[in-house]
Amino acid sequence: MTQTADEFGEELADFVRRVGELRTARSQGAGEHLTVLDAALFELQHVAEQLWPRYEQFVTGAGAASGSPGDRQERLLLKALFQRLPLPVLLVDRETVVRRLNFAATGLTGTRAGYATGRPLAALLMPGDRGAFRSQAAAVARGDGDRGLTVRLQQRPEEPLLATLTALRPPDEPHPAVLVVLQPGISRATAAAPPPELPDLAESTRHAELMDLIDTMAGALLRLAPGERGEILDTAARVLCGRFAQWVVADLVDGGLRRTSVLGPAARESTALRQMVAAQDPASCPLVAEAARAGTTSLQVQPEDTDGFGHDPAGAPVLALADVTSLLCVPLGAPGPVQAVLTLFRTGAARPFSMAEGQAMDVMSRHTALAMRRPAGAGDDDRAEPGPEEPGPAAECSSG
Repeated sequence: MTQTADEFGEELADFVRRVGELRTARSQGAGEHLTVLDAALFELQHVAEQLWPRYEQFVTGAGAASGSPGDRQERLLLKALFQRLPLPVLLVDRETVVRRLNFAATGLTGTRAGYATGRPLAALLMPGDRGAFRSQAAAVARGDGDRGLTVRLQQRPEEPLLATLTALRPPDEPHPAVLVVLQPGISRATAAAPPPELPDLAESTRHAELMDLIDTMAGALLRLAPGERGEILDTAARVLCGRFAQWVVADLVDGGLRRTSVLGPAARESTALRQMVAAQDPASCPLVAEAARAGTTSLQVQPEDTDGFGHDPAGAPVLALADVTSLLCVPLGAPGPVQAVLTLFRTGAARPFSMAEGQAMDVMSRHTALAMRRPAGAGDDDRAEPGPEEPGPAAECSSG
């Protein structure tokens, strides 16, 4: 039966890959839709006539294989040991998709277990480390022996981690999994001496631009009347759009999530996409929902999970339609509960968001959250002139 289960697993994996290709093919021209429909019907027939009967055989055969109370107690003990290990430990498959991670790993990556499970671990790494990590994980899963390599998380690119990979055969599963142990704080003695630091004119210029942006944001917020949470949020979005990101999406947390403004490129071909994003339910965007719930910032370069900002009515990922190459999803809350969420996109050939820019955005998010918490009527006597006129829910932004 093991060989049959192996064959079934491989055939099911092939089916899933083919379905993914069919989903991508929906973006083709109308003339190709009939061919895609024929292929989809063929795949459904294959499931009904081949895969489903074999699956029922496996379920029937495994029905009497429940473990004894002693076995269940042993598994509970092993699960508790896994969760309480002081080192960050993750269990992934040969494609680096996360299946389990312990408490230490959630603290190191800044990602909840429920959100990380089912997503590739490689997506949390710096782009330059993803290919090597995938290759080593696949080699370990094939049985080529344990491996170790240095990786960096997108949230902490300045802190290299030693990732140790070893094969693990879960019970009643046809394929081995890969156990990943992350050890922060690699000894400096093993690393090459850093080159002497030299003044970087481009970096200094960028730092000055960020300080100017923070100053502009503070001035715009101070000109607004207290208590107008929606107006404050949209003003912050207007300051950021064009100057800091090509797209800025603002969602207010008011019992639930409510989208207040979508600012994007002024090009005519972007108008329909802006309107679609403005009409989108923010709760259908996993990045926004997670930021509103957990209050954690997400910075992604070349995001691999293109489903993170939902889909258009045809099912195409918004991140792919907008050609997003870097994103920041920032909750406006600390200190205190989340008031709103700002999502910023950089597209095409634009430089990706850096950690310094993420820190600057964190400062501006705190300023905006404090402005949104000011009670109505506070400081009315010394208000300055009002800010610029509030845009509609979907608007263009300049590039200046």
